[in-house]
Amino acid sequence: MHTKEDRQGTIYSNGDLRRLILPLIMEQLLAILVGMLDTVMISGVGEAAVSGVSLVDNINILVINIFAALATGGAVVAGHALGQKNREQAGKSAWQMVLFLLYSSAAMTVILLALHKTILRAVFGQVEEAVMSSAVTYLIITGLSICPLALYNGCAALFRAMGDSRTTMYISLLMNLLNLVGNALLIFVFQMGVAGAAISTLIARTVSAVLIFKLMFDEKKDISFKGRLTLRMDFPQVKKILYIGIPNGLENSLFQLGKILLLSLVSTFGTSAIAANAVCGTITNFNILPGMAINMALLSVASYCIGAGEFEQTRYYTKKLMRLTWLCISAVSLVMMAGAPFFLKIYHLTPETGALAVQVIRYHAIMCMVAWVASFTLPNTLRAAGDVMWTMAIAIVSMWVFRIGTAYFFSNVFDLGLIGIWIAMTIDWMFRGICYEIRYQRGKWERAMGRRGGASG
Repeated sequence: MHTKEDRQGTIYSNGDLRRLILPLIMEQLLAILVGMLDTVMISGVGEAAVSGVSLVDNINILVINIFAALATGGAVVAGHALGQKNREQAGKSAWQMVLFLLYSSAAMTVILLALHKTILRAVFGQVEEAVMSSAVTYLIITGLSICPLALYNGCAALFRAMGDSRTTMYISLLMNLLNLVGNALLIFVFQMGVAGAAISTLIARTVSAVLIFKLMFDEKKDISFKGRLTLRMDFPQVKKILYIGIPNGLENSLFQLGKILLLSLVSTFGTSAIAANAVCGTITNFNILPGMAINMALLSVASYCIGAGEFEQTRYYTKKLMRLTWLCISAVSLVMMAGAPFFLKIYHLTPETGALAVQVIRYHAIMCMVAWVASFTLPNTLRAAGDVMWTMAIAIVSMWVFRIGTAYFFSNVFDLGLIGIWIAMTIDWMFRGICYEIRYQRGKWERAMGRRGGASG
């Protein structure tokens, strides 16, 4: 990692942060567009197709989040090694992370494809038959992209650990272009509907995975796979990665499982609510887009600083990037509140579905300004320090008690429908944010590496 020290002796100058964050924002924008393009183009096929795709996307995200969390574990361990100026150790940790991702994602793909009907019926058994048919088609085809996407996420996390987010931005641009062209041809020219959207997504993800994997063999980079390929697992290395990756993966997967359980509740509100929820799930991603990008930057920055033993600088960058996140999200929230009716015009929604979507988008925008940063940005510093067990416990408890518990309460007692689901979600945000702030201020996260005997020794 090549960083510059400014006159205050900080590791990262404002220019360094700018070069890291701006490509990440663009990358997040492009990543969101992948899902949005599918939804917009499929909307021309009908609301049943939109609903089926959105339901499967939540299952896919559950699986993908597990591997993204494991990639985070590998990136944190590699980042610690880079902070200690140990490129050899960083390279070994990186390859072991990718190898584990390949093995585990291949196994998950087999399981998902073998049990796809059982999974869909168990989770979404109450949906209309047309919705279920679309869901089956989309799940089978996109399930084949789990392994390539896990590989891509692992390598992308390593590029961010090296402070190189520009490369991943360009590859994400390629992924979107491939997906756009594939959708146009397979949906509109060859009239393949849901299958066309799924195939174009599979192709885009596979090509991007192969390309970024090839780039990891550049010996000039701080982390390189050159000369480190092996099919044997180095279990001491894997253990360090899993120490961070498993709690983070468990947190993310249970979080997504909670969303799927709530989708079962949403499905009882009718196809209109399912479609509105699907569209809102895509559009509201733009609201938190800058925050997601800065979160990834903070994870990389904090991992490097902690590896170097610079805890004061870790605190400095945490405060600085949290402030930047709030300013960016607040600006986007104001745009969302004003422009919600106009953004929805790109979808083919009924008046009832559109009105419900506007209500949800505006509420989400307000609560992003109130509670999102403490709930989602701050814990990245804790994770970078290896303080993952506590963050996992808080997130899981909060999800089951507040997000799921209050959602069913609002639905059954107050009959709030879809908006009640989103209100419950933001109550979960507020509780977790308070807990993370208390943990951070007490400073126990600074001793997490010491309790584990170092991150990358």
